[in-house]
Formats: sequence, C-alpha cells, structure tokens
Amino acid sequence: MKLAGKNILVVGGSSGIGLSVIKMLHEEKVNIYAISRTAAEEWPIDVQFLKGNVTENIEGIEMFLPEKIHGLVYSVGSINLKPFGRLTDEDFLMDFNLNVLGAARIIRQAMRPLKNAAGSSIVMISTVAAKVGMPYHASVAAAKGAVEGMAITLAAELAFQNIRVNVVAPSLTDTPLASQLLNTPEKREASAKRHPLGKIGMPDDIGQLITFLLSENSSWMTGQIIGIDGGMGALKTG
Repeated sequence: MKLAGKNILVVGGSSGIGLSVIKMLHEEKVNIYAISRTAAEEWPIDVQFLKGNVTENIEGIEMFLPEKIHGLVYSVGSINLKPFGRLTDEDFLMDFNLNVLGAARIIRQAMRPLKNAAGSSIVMISTVAAKVGMPYHASVAAAKGAVEGMAITLAAELAFQNIRVNVVAPSLTDTPLASQLLNTPEKREASAKRHPLGKIGMPDDIGQLITFLLSENSSWMTGQIIGIDGGMGALKTG
C-alpha cells in the first residue's frame, strides 16, 4: 500500500480497532507512534509510545512526534447507551470531550508535522448511529455527528495543503468496548441478525479500511464519511 517508511500516529491504539491498525501498519513497515492511556502487550516492540489521556491536555506531544507525520488515526470512542431520560449533562459532555475535543486537541498539536509531510492523511471514527436513528444512542450519536461535521470542515480547510481528512463509520464491532453488548451467544446472534450481511464486524474489517485511507492508494479521497457496517446504514432487508 506504499506505506513503508511512513510515520503514522495512532491515538487510542491499545485495543480494538486501534490495535488492529497498529498491527497492520507494522506489517507494512511503518514507523508507528502511539498515544493512549496504556500501552498494549500486543504492540510490536518498536512502537513509540506516549502516555496520555485525550480528555486533558497532553504535554510533550510536539517533542514526541517526528518532523513529519504522514498519517493520524484518532481511534478513540465510547459506547454510552442509556434511555434519553437517564442521560445527564455530564454524559453528553463526557462523550463530546472524548470524541470531539480530544480529536481537536491532538490534531492541533500534530498540525505542523502533518503539514511538513506534504500529502498526509487524517482518519477519524464515527458510528452508523450518527446516520441511522437507534434507541439509547443520543449522547454518542450527537458526539460522533459532531466528529463528522468537524472532519468535513477540516477536509475543506486543509485540502489546499494536501492534507486529506476522512471518517469511517462502523456498526457494532467485536471490541473490548462492545464486550457488554456481545458477552453471550444470544446477544451475538441477535446483533448479527440486525445487519443485512448477518454478521458482526471485526476490528480487522475496520482496520483494513483505515490502512487504505492512510495509504497513497486513496490519494484522491477526502471529506468522505464511509460506512463499514454490514449494510445497516443503507439497506433494509427485513
């Protein structure tokens, strides 16, 4: 995919989709920089790691990053599912801070090395629930909807600097974040049946798309919200 030797920053890569991306990038011989609250035992030994919580200002990012960053993946999210009447202001603020403000903080601090790379790619993660109305998703859908709006605006603003910005919007994926929704055979079967393709997404499904969007193979793509959701976002088969 023409990624060998590139410098890629993955934020939130200790598990799930982010971990899948790091493993794929390592196979492509990428120089990987990771920011998360914890390191992962499954990371290759040459991953450069900076500990940080994206809901706060992280010190040292500028010193941590190389002069050029060819790609940035913001793989941070939340699954805060509650009836609307039980959602508090704090719930909405927490999801917004984690998904939107966290991304904004990181991208601002990485902007200089992204510009220096002359052809870099930013990939953010939304959810099918930002497009398809689903019960109990008000807070997370609001936050991810804001992610999509910010990404499209950034894509327009940064296009003249040859920085691409795209979003992937998965449905329920088998990650630790979704473990409580998939922790019995009955739940897994029910979740699979809700998707036209009849199965749950896996981290590698999303990771492969993100890796493609980081590569030169997608060099004419920007400002896109790409559904990768087993057909849930566009199809009605029942």
